[in-house]
Amino acid sequence: MSMKFNKLRKILNENGSSVATRMWSTNPFFTELLGQNGNFDYMEFVAEYSPYTLQDLQNICRAAELNEMGTMIKVDFQNRGFVAQKAVGSGFQAIMFADHRTPDEVRETVRMMKSETPASAGMFGYPNNRFIGGQSHISQMDHAKRVDDIVLCFMIEKKAAMDHIDEICSIPGVDMVQFGPSDYCMSCGLNRDQCVDEFKAAERKMIETALKHGVQPRCEIPNAEAAQYYIDLGVRHFCVGDQVNALRTFWNTQGPKLREIADKL
Repeated sequence: MSMKFNKLRKILNENGSSVATRMWSTNPFFTELLGQNGNFDYMEFVAEYSPYTLQDLQNICRAAELNEMGTMIKVDFQNRGFVAQKAVGSGFQAIMFADHRTPDEVRETVRMMKSETPASAGMFGYPNNRFIGGQSHISQMDHAKRVDDIVLCFMIEKKAAMDHIDEICSIPGVDMVQFGPSDYCMSCGLNRDQCVDEFKAAERKMIETALKHGVQPRCEIPNAEAAQYYIDLGVRHFCVGDQVNALRTFWNTQGPKLREIADKL
């Protein structure tokens, strides 16, 4: 029987820590395999990078829930409202929003994702869909709570967003933030390797500002050893590795070695 609660929200409410990893594939087999591993609180499906159908979103969530694993989806900026609401209806428990630049853009996104009730003043109504654990026909106020529990995470990856980081982190409904060094450097007109000190300083400022406002910073790291730097800054939420990067690393290290051996035969 699949779980019927928002796992990442529960962790945030209990001031816990979380571990995730990024997945590109829509094949639910890989989500199932990850869930069976038992070490990840949730998976992040990078829909911003990968092709998918709306049916794929439901299948990813089914596979995750059956293995007691939460789900996050990273969405593009332009069609974020449509995709994010469809993802929530499919069962996703957290949304990662890319490319926001101003506090007003963040406010608009939060309003799209909160329930359309007097208390929340959002724009998310009562559409029939799958939702977490297939809970498609619960009471209206229970549905409103379910919608309002969706974890909203915002990429801080533009210079303009960093210029307004204090205001963005003070907006009600912003649960998490994550720094994006590649987009940040590009928005500064620089290559990433040209501004390492600058973007690391910006990331530290984002973390400090988020914690000041009670917003949880989330950090992507290449391996477990990289966590300590961020732990010392107060970070408790991590995303380690990436499905495509893991494959590329294996292919780029083992492929040349075996190619050299084979060419000598």
